[in-house]
This record gives sequence, structure tokens and C-alpha cells, in this order.
Amino acid sequence: MQTILKINNLHKSFDDKEILKGIDLDIKKGEIISIIGPSGSGKSTLLRCINMLNVPSSGSIIYNDVDITKNTKQLDSIRTKIGMVFQQFNLFNNVNVIKNCTLAPMKVLKVNKDVAKDNALNLLELVGMKEFANAHINTLSGGQKQRVAIARTLAMNPDIILFDEPTSALDPEMVGEVLDVIKKLTLKGITLIIVTHEMAFAKEISDRVIFMDDGIIVESGTSNMIFNNPENERTKAFLSRFNK
Repeated sequence: MQTILKINNLHKSFDDKEILKGIDLDIKKGEIISIIGPSGSGKSTLLRCINMLNVPSSGSIIYNDVDITKNTKQLDSIRTKIGMVFQQFNLFNNVNVIKNCTLAPMKVLKVNKDVAKDNALNLLELVGMKEFANAHINTLSGGQKQRVAIARTLAMNPDIILFDEPTSALDPEMVGEVLDVIKKLTLKGITLIIVTHEMAFAKEISDRVIFMDDGIIVESGTSNMIFNNPENERTKAFLSRFNK
């Protein structure tokens, strides 16, 4: 498979605190990757560096042979291909569901209004939210908002979608509906990079699982390797509570 994203010796510090301490990672096109690890290990910072919401302190991030840390003039166009789904949804609260999913394709990609609307309705159907197309965002539950956020990201036709703990802000009964939507996306050929605390979900859907701790990648391997036969003691200790 083609390498779509290559991260070389990535470092990120905030003031005097080093969060990422030399990340090296190659990601193949269509790969489903889950990043797990304790809170504060740098998982979300890594995601935010990949689409330059956090500017790395050093190192390179190469997307389709372009170093996005150096080609900031191309950043807006690159971000259309590297979508992100946030913990807190980040929807436009002043417009309805369908407009959340059509504004960016129309303004950024210059998609015709009718085409954008038809595509948005198809995507809302995919995530089980078509009947809410005209609903105001503030009337939706957390799980519904996150499904709209996923549809909005898909509307930009990305190559890669970054999920930053997409269920962490949800009530427990809403987690399953969002995870079910992400499972559907694993069949679409889109590269997915998912930071998650949902271990059973990560074990089920991932081609590769990455365990991070203290700003480094401690261990990386297939889902079976990491969850059933971890080699590193830190990985074993982290997963011991989930494998009981």
C-alpha cells in the first residue's frame, strides 16, 4: 500500500514542557490506526500537529510527498484532505444541520449548492441523521452532534480523517451510536487515525494500534499483537485493566 503520511522525528513543546519527543510514523493509504495510551501521553497533540492546528517545534510531516510543516501556503488546501472530528463537535451553532454540511464544500471547494445539498443528505443518511437535516444544532443530543460532525467532515471528501477522542464528551448511552458510524467508515477506504479510550472498539476495527506514553511511541503493531501479546512492560501495565 502507498504511504500517505510520513512523520519524521516530530517534536512539540509548549513553553518549557516537551509533549512530543521524537515521533516517527508511516501511515498507509486506507489504514485504520488507533492511538491509545494514558491521558497526557501526547496523543491529541500528535493529531493536532498532523493537520497543523498545533505547529510542531521540529521534525517533518509529509502528506503525499509534501512537507506540510514547510509548505504553509498549501495548508488550507491540504486541510481539506485531512479532516478532523473533535471531542466537542465544533459545529456551527448558528445554522442548521444541512448548512453545517454544505457551507465548507460550497465556499472552499466551490461545489454547486444543489450538488452540495444532495451530497450532504446522502452523508447524513449514512450517519443516521437525514431526518434531522433541518434541525437546529442546539436541539441535538451529543451523539447526534458528533454524527453530524462526522458527516460534515466527510462532505469535504478527505483522504484522511483524524478522530480526537470522538466519544469522550458523550454520555455512555450515546457512545455506541458514534462508534457504529466510525465502523461504517472503515469500509470506505478512507485513512482513519483515531485517538480513543474505547479499547474494545480499537481492538475490533484497527489494522494497527499505537501505544503512546510520555510523548513517545512505546509500541506499535497489529490489533492482535498489542492487545493479546504486548511486548513492552508499559503497554502490558496499561492494558492489564482492560484485559481482565
